[in-house]
Amino acid sequence: MVVNTLVARQVVTVFQALFRARFPIKTMRLAVRYRPNHDDPNDKRDYTAGFNCRPVLTARGPIDTFSQHSYGWAIDVNPIQNPYVTFDGYVHNKNARPYRNRSLHRPGMIHPDDRVVRAFASIGWKWGGYWAGDKDYMHFSLTGR
Repeated sequence: MVVNTLVARQVVTVFQALFRARFPIKTMRLAVRYRPNHDDPNDKRDYTAGFNCRPVLTARGPIDTFSQHSYGWAIDVNPIQNPYVTFDGYVHNKNARPYRNRSLHRPGMIHPDDRVVRAFASIGWKWGGYWAGDKDYMHFSLTGR
């Protein structure tokens, strides 16, 4: 995983805590290269990743501003189990749709105030699951965006 050098040591402590807690991370890899208009709603890749120079991606598509991933200040954890869900319940990735029901407690899912949220909060990072309106359950960032 690639992150900004200014946050690298702190991020390592987060993943050490998650490893000790046996939180299941499906796959950790370098981010997939962003290609405009190539977002596959049937994508089965479940990569936990950090740096990726790309725009903000919502469930309804990209918006015209750089993502915090572009600066190495954001990490997505288990995106299938923790999808981006719009305020009206839409999830773009068909494989992630069963996980929009956040009352479920399946391996790899992130919930308010759980060990994953607390581990990132310990280094000052914020969780997209706390956003008003749309929720980005996979997303943690230094800036909260």
